[in-house]
Amino acid sequence: MDRAQKKEMVSALKSIFDDSASVVVVRNHGLTVADMTVLRTNMREAGASLKVAKNRLAKIALGGSDIESVGEYLTGPTALGYSSDPVAAAKVLVNFAKDNDKIEVLGGVMGEIALDITGVEALAKLPSLDELRGKLVGLLQAPATKVAAIAAAPAGQLARVFGAYGATG
Repeated sequence: MDRAQKKEMVSALKSIFDDSASVVVVRNHGLTVADMTVLRTNMREAGASLKVAKNRLAKIALGGSDIESVGEYLTGPTALGYSSDPVAAAKVLVNFAKDNDKIEVLGGVMGEIALDITGVEALAKLPSLDELRGKLVGLLQAPATKVAAIAAAPAGQLARVFGAYGATG
């Protein structure tokens, strides 16, 4: 990698750290290409991405930022999982690490908050933005459905009264 490529990589990593809602650092203990492909596919399906980068370049990209402390996790063979949804990357990586002992979650960052492994695991247990949106829409629709049912009930009762009056008359 020449100097121009390194500058480009640092710039790309800096934008990942600045633009992502969360970044999770994992250590790779010898994942096979097939396992890495499955992990990348799972990340993509969740709206997240996985990037393998040189630790030294990632530390340079972190330099001077509020989340510079994440650099302590960047030793050995690491990868960065990131997404615009604060929960997506953490959820996929924590679940993948449970099933595969060749990947280890080290820590991460959410916004400007540094997270250790416990924080990343807690983040992974939260519902994703899409799940929260679905719950919110359900909550908003439920009262409207109840209001419509209540408004229709008197009309139904009135129709039954008229029907009964017409049948007896």
